[in-house]
Amino acid sequence: MARENIYQSLEVFYEKVDECPLRDRLFNFFELVYVISGTGNHTVNGNTFPYLAGDLFLITPNDSHGFDLESTCEFMVVRFGESYIKEFQWKSIDHIECLLYYASHLSGSVLVNNDDKEMIILLMRNLQQATELQAMYSEDLISHLVNAIIVIAARNIAIIKPQSISPNADIRTLQILDYIQEHIRQPEFLKVAVIAEKFGLSPTYLGSYFRKQCNESIQEYISSYRIRLIEHRLRFSDKRVHEIADEFGFADESHINKFFKRHKELTLKAYRIGLSN
Repeated sequence: MARENIYQSLEVFYEKVDECPLRDRLFNFFELVYVISGTGNHTVNGNTFPYLAGDLFLITPNDSHGFDLESTCEFMVVRFGESYIKEFQWKSIDHIECLLYYASHLSGSVLVNNDDKEMIILLMRNLQQATELQAMYSEDLISHLVNAIIVIAARNIAIIKPQSISPNADIRTLQILDYIQEHIRQPEFLKVAVIAEKFGLSPTYLGSYFRKQCNESIQEYISSYRIRLIEHRLRFSDKRVHEIADEFGFADESHINKFFKRHKELTLKAYRIGLSN
């Protein structure tokens, strides 16, 4: 299986191809692939979806993927490594966290909002022009366009249901998930009794209702979501352990380490050291 690497924090290019040069590729970076024209099938980790012009795919590190082209296709490809995410001064890293948290559940296009589809068309057109012209300040312009695309992708991914959720999940389930994500740094708002009162349910019924809709308990969902966000802090920020503990409402480093070790079998420091090895 072929593995590809990038040696810059960001690479952007246009390609027009008749066939995918490699199948089942593995990357050490994130890749956004926008379909300008053409049709075919896109396979990620064994899941295959048809694609059309206007689709935007996100491939994450260690995903195995490939395109099966039915005709000549045009793509805009954006590749960025972890260093790009870490170095850029995002106003809120939550855009990227959202992108990464849900990315592993996706194989189809991440664009679901029609207004955003129109915006992406314009951004990709401008991005293609910027890469072709290579005029003064082109690098800065390309970065700003890429960042806008990442944020739009993130907010579309945010409204795609996680894989574990029942396809028949009702609107209240999605509202509960939105509430949990909004208050994930405020544990006092994530107690079952508080959530139940917020949505007019009894605590007992909320537990059984959530499990039926999401195939896991509400406590399991909250814990796994917090763990994933803490992992992203360790990977994509320079925050110290006590700062991460304070951000997520833990009493101190000992408390957050016990929580993290229960799920990952490592302390936060050991986990971060492992990322650099």
